[in-house]
Amino acid sequence: MQFTWSTLTFINLVLCILILVFGIISWQRTKSRVALYVGTAFGLFGLSHMATLLGLSNPLSGVLIVIRTLAYLLVAYAMFLAAYSKK
Repeated sequence: MQFTWSTLTFINLVLCILILVFGIISWQRTKSRVALYVGTAFGLFGLSHMATLLGLSNPLSGVLIVIRTLAYLLVAYAMFLAAYSKK
């Protein structure tokens, strides 16, 4: 494992962490599943960015595809809930 610096990937990681934290805080205050799901999805995106920075994107490419796909599906589900909830 060798650290591979990328400014763009690092910024993406920081922003993913920020969105994850805000999603958790929002969920704690409002119990909104949408906020929790979006925050969790960005946490998953953050894992893929961390793996890239740690030089693990090639050995874990299959796993990262699954993680990113799950994250996108989680965001899509959260948006579905937001669009069609009865509140």
